[in-house]
Amino acid sequence: MNHISEQLEHWAKMKKEHSTTCETSSDAQRQADAYNEMAGDLKYYDCPKCKNKGYIAVVENDVMAMQYCSCKGMRLSKRLLAQSGINEDYKLETYRATEDWQKRILAKAKDYLVNPQGWFYMGGAVGSGKSHICTAIVRELIELGRESRYMMWRDDSTRLKASVNRPEEYAELIEPLKNVDVLYIDDFWKTTTGAPTTADVNLAFEILNARYNRKGLITIISSEYHLNELTEIDEAVGSRIYERAKGNRLDIAREKTRNYRTRRDTTMI
Repeated sequence: MNHISEQLEHWAKMKKEHSTTCETSSDAQRQADAYNEMAGDLKYYDCPKCKNKGYIAVVENDVMAMQYCSCKGMRLSKRLLAQSGINEDYKLETYRATEDWQKRILAKAKDYLVNPQGWFYMGGAVGSGKSHICTAIVRELIELGRESRYMMWRDDSTRLKASVNRPEEYAELIEPLKNVDVLYIDDFWKTTTGAPTTADVNLAFEILNARYNRKGLITIISSEYHLNELTEIDEAVGSRIYERAKGNRLDIAREKTRNYRTRRDTTMI
């Protein structure tokens, strides 16, 4: 059973069991208080308010009713991030900043989180910690209560392009990416065929233009492309990223010494 179905089933069950008229408002309040003291078993976030049930009991017109807890968005964000398969150790405190360029990257990420507004872009060298830093930023934003989604471009774009002729399915997949408070696109425009296709460009424009037009949304992007290379591929896409990520753009030089994956466990002889 998928998550939405589980929530709906739980809601129906709670409504049947608890949305009953009591003789007095105090009876309803006692029932609500008893329910709110119960512990639940939902994962990904330990909520002191609903005690991991996902719902709060309230009293309205002498009737006990159920409403979603405010932890819903945070729990969903953490669940989706965990299910994405991305490394759980990708946090700011685990980023190994031993060289000056790494220290500048870490400083830029921390500066951004002081007042997280606009977009954040990291492009360039493979294995330089782009996904690590960007994921760490998203984790911090989730802890601040910002609802977030993770998009692995190669995988998710393939699903979206395959469903483009099925409007309902396509809308269900793409609308959250257009509207979620925080969107992290990992390995932007990395495809199985090499360079992005026209379909990739069109998809990117649809998502990013929607977010560009809503200034309050945060978009975080990591890519093997430098920002000027994105603009050369498609000026409309590149220029939007360039404008919204002003002050938060990092292009990492493509040097083999900056690939930490091949360096960190290698003994130099």
